[in-house]
Amino acid sequence: MSLGFDTGAGRPAQPAVRVGNCSGFYGDRLSAMREMLEDGQLDVPAGDYLAELTMLILGKDAMRDPSLGYAKTFVRQVEDCLGLAPEKDVKIVANAGGLNPAGPADKLREVASGLGLEPRIAYVHGDDLRPLGLWEGALTANAYLGGFGIASALTKGADIVVTGRVTDASVVVGAAAAHHGWQTDDHDALAGAVIAGHVLECGTQATGGNFSGFRTLPHTGQPLGFPLAEIAADGSCVITKHDGTGGAVTVDTVTAQLVYEIQSTRYLGPDVTTHLDSLRLEQVGPDRVAITGVRGEAPPEQLKVCVNELGVGATASSSC
Repeated sequence: MSLGFDTGAGRPAQPAVRVGNCSGFYGDRLSAMREMLEDGQLDVPAGDYLAELTMLILGKDAMRDPSLGYAKTFVRQVEDCLGLAPEKDVKIVANAGGLNPAGPADKLREVASGLGLEPRIAYVHGDDLRPLGLWEGALTANAYLGGFGIASALTKGADIVVTGRVTDASVVVGAAAAHHGWQTDDHDALAGAVIAGHVLECGTQATGGNFSGFRTLPHTGQPLGFPLAEIAADGSCVITKHDGTGGAVTVDTVTAQLVYEIQSTRYLGPDVTTHLDSLRLEQVGPDRVAITGVRGEAPPEQLKVCVNELGVGATASSSC
């Protein structure tokens, strides 16, 4: 896969990029990244490791050891795939850096060197706002960044990109923006990628894990498969999963995940404001749901910030 593109007039559009999910939370299935690489075609295995509670956990880790503050399981997952990833010609993107994105990047370089490998590893930072001193006593204070830092790293040749606190969908948005050469004002395409990222972000929730009608899904004895999105140059996508994996991808399972953690028809993000009432869902094949028609507009001027504090007796509070 190549990630440096010129999409000028008269040049053909790039084919769809296949971005998969291999983590919906810190502590998710440890074998998921390798399964995603071995079970079918993929361009970018991406993972979401951070939640508001996770930032608190990582903050307490960093209190004990300043070299920590990141999702340690991510390093174990990538270590298991360092040889396989270049064979499959994939790029790995994850927000597992938490409070210390340089930490896992350095650790992976050390591990790769021991294996005689030299992957190009980049990290994205700038979300940590504690140095500004705006919240006295804050254990963590992080802005939710978008996908263009990821896109920049990929277009400059990174094989692995680790970020701090970006939005859950940004790992998908960044990969798609790099592949298709989108700019910051490509609002409709970016909005489509946000929708794809929102469907993927919680791992197997889109394949039945967040579906109240789970009894109606096929029960093959296989663990629920992790979802992937085939994202086209206009931001439209098809949500699917690898053949032979458990669960199902239907209009209902995708809808169940789409309405998760939303508050209105305007889904605010750092890269784009997505109009949730513009999209259309269609079952276009077994375990294949097309999402089209997504419209977007400029993002809000301010970013969301999450702050964690330790209270009396070391209890924790969080505000976003």
